[in-house]
Amino acid sequence: MTFDFDLFNLDAWNALLLQLQSLGVDFGLRLLGAAIILVVGRWLAKQLRRLIKRLMTPTTIDPNLIAFTSNLAEYGLTAFVILAALGQLGIQTTSLVAVLGAAGLAIGLALQGSLSNFAAGLLIVFFHPFRVGDWIEGGGESGFVEDIQLFTTVLRRLDNKTVIIPNNSLTGGNIINYSTKGILRVDLVVGVAYHEDIDRVKRAIAEALAQDERILSDPPPMIGVLELAESSVDFAVRPWTHTEHYWPVYFAAYENIKKKLDAAGITIPFPQRDVHLYPAPKAEAV
Repeated sequence: MTFDFDLFNLDAWNALLLQLQSLGVDFGLRLLGAAIILVVGRWLAKQLRRLIKRLMTPTTIDPNLIAFTSNLAEYGLTAFVILAALGQLGIQTTSLVAVLGAAGLAIGLALQGSLSNFAAGLLIVFFHPFRVGDWIEGGGESGFVEDIQLFTTVLRRLDNKTVIIPNNSLTGGNIINYSTKGILRVDLVVGVAYHEDIDRVKRAIAEALAQDERILSDPPPMIGVLELAESSVDFAVRPWTHTEHYWPVYFAAYENIKKKLDAAGITIPFPQRDVHLYPAPKAEAV
């Protein structure tokens, strides 16, 4: 802004004062707007940090990771607020945003795998597809969840080996949670000889299952003919039990059924084939 100014001209001084007053009012309004943006923005950033802490605290995530995540969200929103306040003051922030964007892109590319695991960890924390103590199958592994971290999930396999799985491997595929409903169906197959009476076999199997108190009566076990196999009539045996009793019931059920069938004189056949021998044709006399 340019204007002619005469040092000894009263009108020039009045014009200068009017110009300064106009500039002062304009800058004051801009400064007031920037201050409001900073105050409100900082308040929102703090509320965001508290919200994230409140959502993540009931989980089993390490407190240090909770603090890191909440602070990261607060600082990110604060940086955005500062840029908005600078823009309100009339400061060009385009080049600054470009530099920050380029730096963020470089860091993102360098940490692509870690960031994807971080995002997957947040999804697990917020949507709870499983919790600590659940028996799950995912990422090519099966076991009990011992710890849920922002980048990895720790499983204890059934053979008591510890497996650390990247969170992205879990959320990127199917997750089977065996603990969600609290009960599981145990799928067994029992084969008996073809000459055995079907109803008698079903009663014997039902009596064997009734010996185990861990097997639930509601829902009741299902017993029925599954297949007419080559050497046996195969029965599908489907008892229900609580999740923590699945494997003990699985092994005990087979043992009890075998003992009950033996006591009832019911034959459990082994694979067999009938071989028919025919005499070789006699050679014709020459």
